[in-house]
Formats: sequence, structure tokens, C-alpha cells
Amino acid sequence: MAKRGQQKLKMLCLQKILLEKTDEDHGLTVNEIIGHLALYGIDAERKSVYDDIELLCQYGMDIEKKKSRSTYYYVASRTFELPELKLLVDAVQCSRFITKKKSEGLIRKIVAMGSEHQAKQLQRQVYVADRVKTMNESIYYNVDRLHAAINGERQVSFRYFDYNIKKDKVFRKEGARYLVNPYALTWDDENYYLVAYSDAYRCYTHYRVDRMSGLEVEVTPRVALPEDEGFDLGAYAKKTFSMFGGREERVQLEFDKSLINAVIDRFGADIALERGRGDACVVSFTALVSAPFFGWLSMFGGQVRFAPASVAEEFVFRCGDHCPLWRAVSAESLKA
Repeated sequence: MAKRGQQKLKMLCLQKILLEKTDEDHGLTVNEIIGHLALYGIDAERKSVYDDIELLCQYGMDIEKKKSRSTYYYVASRTFELPELKLLVDAVQCSRFITKKKSEGLIRKIVAMGSEHQAKQLQRQVYVADRVKTMNESIYYNVDRLHAAINGERQVSFRYFDYNIKKDKVFRKEGARYLVNPYALTWDDENYYLVAYSDAYRCYTHYRVDRMSGLEVEVTPRVALPEDEGFDLGAYAKKTFSMFGGREERVQLEFDKSLINAVIDRFGADIALERGRGDACVVSFTALVSAPFFGWLSMFGGQVRFAPASVAEEFVFRCGDHCPLWRAVSAESLKA
């Protein structure tokens, strides 16, 4: 009776063997397949294996064969191909918002989607130990809850914290819970952020997801945006440098044409570029004026001028006497 029960698992075991043991560079003969089935306590004849392989092909498995001295069967394509698996492994191990423990677990699952031969190539890419990772184990589940709240248009509440010199959590507002209206999740500077709308201040704000504790999806619906208020996550991300807040300003930048790639990398290919003086280009954008914004500008040294004058003067004030000479100019004179 037990043997008959094992025979019923034959097709599933055959599928498992082919997925784990074969790929485009590694195949199995029918005799080798019979040997692997025997390890599961399943007796098989050559003809039955041929028939089962044909049924798996009809089911949708991409099984090919190649002939040399023997005929070898292998899985020719999978849901994720090897280059895609490598990309997923890289994304997980480079993501700061995923903890070391969760990274290792996710990578094991990704590796299991390839053959055992491909797994060896994927394991050589795993260098999680020395990566900078978040210390908050709950972030993985916070992201899932936030997606559920956004899709369900519900408010969320949480406590928000910083770390002190001893790496202990210090809760803001003396541990009182935040109640916010979630509208989007965004990934910036290797961290996940929740973008929420404040009805009281009629503006958007954002929170680091790995700094949230005790996140709960509330039964109360989130506050609807005003009729004249639309939400564009792309526009919000472009004007927010390293997710730091600041006053909103319309800024014009005149820069050397050698910096076009850097400007497009920051604002996207749809940013409008105009000719400035000589070989210079001019671009206009809305930014939240903050330390990271000035840090981005400072990378270009004397190759950039910008308006309005108030922003240029603040830059000089923040950077002191050691900054390059940045002239405060009117918007009109940038293209003069």
C-alpha cells in the first residue's frame, strides 16, 4: 500500500528532480532520472518516464532534450532565468531597509528558484555580512501593512523613533502615536519612506519605514485630498533631496554642458533643458531647499550658477568662506 502511495507522487517527484538537477548546461538521462526516483522510493520503467515527461510538457514545463552519446533531458526555461535571479539577489543584498537576517532568508528562497548548479553561481554573489543593514526586524511586515492601508484607503498609526549614541530607540513625542494618511511608499537613498498627507497643515510629509514601531492599520478611512490637490509621487521625489524637508522654492540652474548627464540622472529624461550663455544649459525645477539640496549643488563647484538670489545667499551662508564663488543672479540673467 505504501509503495502505491509513493507511485502517486511520481509525477511531482519527476518535476522536482528536473527543476533541481537540470538546466541548459546540465541534463539527465532517463536512467539517471530512474535512479533519482528510486531515492524517493519510486520504481519506474523507461517508457513510463518518457510518458511522464511528455505529460509535463503538455502541462507547460519547457523540457528539452539534447543528444550526444546519450539523450539528456533538461528544463530549458523557468519563471526566472539565471540573470534575473542574479539581479534579485543583488537587489536584496544591497537593500539597506532589509535586515541581515531577512536578507539571508530571502536570498535562500531566490536561490531555490534555480537549479542546484545555478545555485553555486548565485551563492558566489552573496556578501550580506558586511553590508550596512537596518536594525528594525519589523520593516518587512511594515511595508506589507502600509501597502494594505494605501490600497484600502485607511489611516495608519505608529510610534516613531531615532537612535541614541548607545543605539537605543528614543521615541519622538515622548512615545505618543502618530496618526497619518498614507498615500504612497517610495524608495530613496536605499531606504523605504511612507509619504503621507497632513490635513492640518495641508501638505505632504514622509517617514522612514524602518523607524516605525507598532505600526497598525486603522479602521478609520484616510482623509481625502482637497479637490484641487493631486498627488504625483514622481514630482514629490524629484523636489525632495535625500527625503529631507525644507521650504519649497522654484530654482533655476545654469550649468556647463558637461553636467547634462548628472542633471538628467537626478530629474529624469523629461526635464526641459534650455540654452544658456555659450555652451551652458539652463533648467528650472521645484526643490525643497535643504542641506542635501545644497550638498548636491556643491558637487559641481564653480560650474553652476543659480537663482533666486535668496537661495544662493543661503548656500554661501551654510558653506562659509570655503565654498566656491557662487553668484546670486536673477532668473532673467541666467539666459542673458
